[in-house]
Amino acid sequence: MADESKGILGHLPPLPRAALNNSVIGMEQAYRKRKGMPLLTEADIEALKAGEPMPWERGDGEPSSAPAPAGGVAPPAPAAAPAAPPAPGATGTMREDVAKWVAEGKKWSKSAIAAEQARRNRKGLPALNDAEITALLGEPLEESAAPVAPPPAAAPATPSAQSGPISDEVAKWVAEGKKWSKSSIAAEQARRKRKNLPELTDAEVTALLGEPAEPAAAAAPAAAPSPAARAAAPGAAPRPAAAAAAAAPVARAGASTKYVGTPAVGTSKAAAAGGVAAVGPEDNVVNQGRRRFAWTAVAAFLTAWFIAFFRFFLPRTLFEPATSFKIGYAADYGLGVDTKWQQKYRIWVDRTPDRLFVIYARCTHLGCTPDWKPSENKFKCPCHGSGYDSEGVNFEGPAPRPMDRAHVETAPDGQILVDVSKLYQWPKGQPSQFNEEGAFLRPG
Repeated sequence: MADESKGILGHLPPLPRAALNNSVIGMEQAYRKRKGMPLLTEADIEALKAGEPMPWERGDGEPSSAPAPAGGVAPPAPAAAPAAPPAPGATGTMREDVAKWVAEGKKWSKSAIAAEQARRNRKGLPALNDAEITALLGEPLEESAAPVAPPPAAAPATPSAQSGPISDEVAKWVAEGKKWSKSSIAAEQARRKRKNLPELTDAEVTALLGEPAEPAAAAAPAAAPSPAARAAAPGAAPRPAAAAAAAAPVARAGASTKYVGTPAVGTSKAAAAGGVAAVGPEDNVVNQGRRRFAWTAVAAFLTAWFIAFFRFFLPRTLFEPATSFKIGYAADYGLGVDTKWQQKYRIWVDRTPDRLFVIYARCTHLGCTPDWKPSENKFKCPCHGSGYDSEGVNFEGPAPRPMDRAHVETAPDGQILVDVSKLYQWPKGQPSQFNEEGAFLRPG
């Protein structure tokens, strides 16, 4: 397309185009403000959202230079027609402190300038003018920007809805004496927007915050220069109203925040400044379920970690069977081998005519548990074939020595007390311990 059409389209894609979201439209509006181009109208924005040609693209008319209204943003003044010799005060002279900053050679960012504007607004100082902002940004001065005297104080404007009276509801809140925070006011603004109620005005916000009301003259430096002042600047060419609004340090107030300066491109503030409402996800059933799922996952993760942390301080206890236990009275056992304690305590109770002793059921070859073979009257190891007689003495296989015998004694209640932690052995080629006291009992 030709350059003339490019000036109208800006950064918008040519036809055919897909539907654009609020963020892209807000970036386009901010771009047009910086470049002094005509802003998109309400009809243009609706057409871009629907993915249809704008009215002027269909031949219904040319795009209007008036900006689309934005919540909390005063529309910039219409472009001034070329007028007679301009008078001083359009762009303002550079003050000594600003000239000193420029002389230091440090290039300021837009966020730094916005912070400086906020500081000056808090301190009641005059805001930076166009010439000072351009110099701090390191941009070349426009031919029309000639250093002149500061502009005269602007005449009081007609109060808008943003600076209207305090409603009865807000007056009741103020009378309660509770000082609201900025986040509380932002939440109230969002609630009113959802309920289609009038937004809080500047006077109501100031009263709820508990701040003193600023005089009308204090806000004058932050207002956009009037068309008359633009027309009266010496040697200044007519500038579009959109460019003037973009360059001037305009104080804006939105539904969720209050800031000074031109917002960054691609943010919700830029969309609001361009007349496009920035809304979050809808509070429907699907989004509520997603939030519940996310919070449930977080809670489960934290709970698991808390349990693991608490478990770290608990002792690691290994529960093993007791080594000392009672197996009843001597009269309960007859002659021969009794295997009823093999599964529980790994022992055999063996009674002969003159003795009662306990054999520990462990093969002396590799530690396997032998089996008692009543028909053969012997113990047989199923692993490697070691054989023991009825008293646990080895006679075949690789077993090197007889099986061990546990310590036995008579408890005070008359029962047999067995202690497998103390064993009596008969090592190969050495004296036997089976005849020591404690290795057997003599039944009475």
